[in-house]
Amino acid sequence: MTGTPSSSVTRLLIANRGEIARRVMRTARRMGIQTVAVHSDPDRHALHVQEADTAVALGGTLSADSYLRIDKLLAAARATGADAVHPGYGFLSENAEFAQAVIDAGLTWVGPPPAAIRALGSKSAAKALALAHGVPCLPGYWGADQSDATFMAQAQQLGLPLMVKAVAGGGGRGMRLVTDMAQLLPALHSARSEALAGFGNGDLLMERALLRPRHIEVQIMADTQGHCIHLGERDCSVQRRHQKIIEESPSPAVSPALRAQLGQAAIALAQSAGYVGAGTVEFLLDEAQADKPFYLMEMNTRLQVEHPVTEMLTGLDLVEWQLRIARGEALPLAQADVRLQGHAIEVRLCAEDEHFTPQTGTVQAFAEPEGLRFDHALQVGTVVTPHYDAMLGKLIAHASTRAEAIARLSTGLNQTAVLGLPTNRAFLAACLQHPVFQAGQALIPFLAEHADAVRESLQAHGDARSVAALAVLYASQAPAAAMPSPFTRPVRMGLGDVVFSLSLQELGQGKVRIQTDAATHLARVHHSAELLHIELNGSHWQARAVACPSNTTAPWHVQLQGPACFEMWLSHQSHSAPSTGASAQAAQSLRAPFNGKLIALHAHEGSSVKQGDAVLVIESMKLEHILCAPRDAVVHSISVSVGQQVSPGQVLVQWKDPT
Repeated sequence: MTGTPSSSVTRLLIANRGEIARRVMRTARRMGIQTVAVHSDPDRHALHVQEADTAVALGGTLSADSYLRIDKLLAAARATGADAVHPGYGFLSENAEFAQAVIDAGLTWVGPPPAAIRALGSKSAAKALALAHGVPCLPGYWGADQSDATFMAQAQQLGLPLMVKAVAGGGGRGMRLVTDMAQLLPALHSARSEALAGFGNGDLLMERALLRPRHIEVQIMADTQGHCIHLGERDCSVQRRHQKIIEESPSPAVSPALRAQLGQAAIALAQSAGYVGAGTVEFLLDEAQADKPFYLMEMNTRLQVEHPVTEMLTGLDLVEWQLRIARGEALPLAQADVRLQGHAIEVRLCAEDEHFTPQTGTVQAFAEPEGLRFDHALQVGTVVTPHYDAMLGKLIAHASTRAEAIARLSTGLNQTAVLGLPTNRAFLAACLQHPVFQAGQALIPFLAEHADAVRESLQAHGDARSVAALAVLYASQAPAAAMPSPFTRPVRMGLGDVVFSLSLQELGQGKVRIQTDAATHLARVHHSAELLHIELNGSHWQARAVACPSNTTAPWHVQLQGPACFEMWLSHQSHSAPSTGASAQAAQSLRAPFNGKLIALHAHEGSSVKQGDAVLVIESMKLEHILCAPRDAVVHSISVSVGQQVSPGQVLVQWKDPT
């Protein structure tokens, strides 16, 4: 049981980190509740630690040694006099043993009862419960026999396509799509490994896959008096690696009648398990069918990352509701009192490049947008490590219409600056402008079908490249106001695999003459606050450029906002021989694209590989990433071993040509 009418919450330990810890603190502070932060060694200077009333070091670097240690969390609660624990999301938030341990310690658990977590936290158990209470599910297998032979036999009966899923956890980990029976065994082994590493539970289930559905989820709230209501749906169909990156409400595909049906199914499932607190029931919606049938995916027995979408739409504080329910209070609203106003959209800002590869680094410059809600834990100097999830924060826009919300969020993303490491900021902004998303027609395969076109739109050319070069050259000091140089200076910049050249001549008063292959241009450059203002060919650009010495291949990070918005990583190669670019040795070696731990090697010295063959597997930010051979080659040498931590740019394998 979450709490009783006599429960009090005066000092709250938040068993989490980063932006969700700060989010919970914000509400607790407003309610007059003191907060206790916990942290691992890498997080000792994090914002959530600085802002809490009290902070306790858990020690260790990995989650397994800190945020996943129940004994350390309870010891921190005892040492600080905390009388309640909020788990946030991720980590132990859906761990029934943790919930029970908190309750057994005499503390208030801000979450559902352990029995409800057990009943619904397992996808297989939730499906069995759902079928017993009339909630529709896709045909599948979620039995106790986890042998490969049983899964193979069941797959033959179910037919293709199939989705293999981890029974525990979430976040897209342990999910594999199978469209050919030859893929099934590798999918089972890979999903089982990822699930075991991520959740400590390698059990899997399998169900028929819908190839073009929407992902629709319903926010529910239940109190200890037996009342349960829903707060509308969120459409989370824009995903990469089965992980959401854009969420909105209301869904463009959900009518009031369908919303009522989804809400009734979500409430029926929650009440069947004796649920209390905030939870989310997730469905797949098949728009290809005229009657738009929906099927249960799972229930998340916790607060969701995307809960701000519902807060903006309803005007409610879901964390406050969690705390009040934990104190034994009744829901403040009945279903008929819930009002959904306007449209809200959230994007997840992640430390990853446009190919969804996780990235690490130090924030060198940071600026927040105006007029948006931005839940984050960022500041200049924040170090993003490979040990935790890649998400840095969430930007949320609310407006009276969907079109206005998209426009507001797009503007805010373009105003946001996080420099020093790659992020998906520009990619998200481009997704919002894609005609399929603008039309409200984005389904789960949206990025599989359109990501390449989105990436193409992010490629800077022409004036943008010239402006970026000026931003690098004048990052710390604008061109001379007087004493212009009569000499022309050759400049060469590397942008990915492309090297482009300019000739510059300073003319005084911030003016610069630029000669390119195409023409001669006049630019004006001046500094204002933290921005460079650059005028070129009648257009005004705002630019930020920071040096990132740890990035040896492209040490300048540039963000431009002007007629279009671009984000680039440049190398200043004016003093380097043309043949020493970053791509010179690319074909001779396989390098680590990000920080992580090597967990598998599929090649050895002397072995022959074909282009696309799996060579090794790196675990980073809680996901497994397979690196493949870029060409047909023979392994000349391997510089790393399984279990080793690797860093960006590190040579892992060297090739030689086949004989």
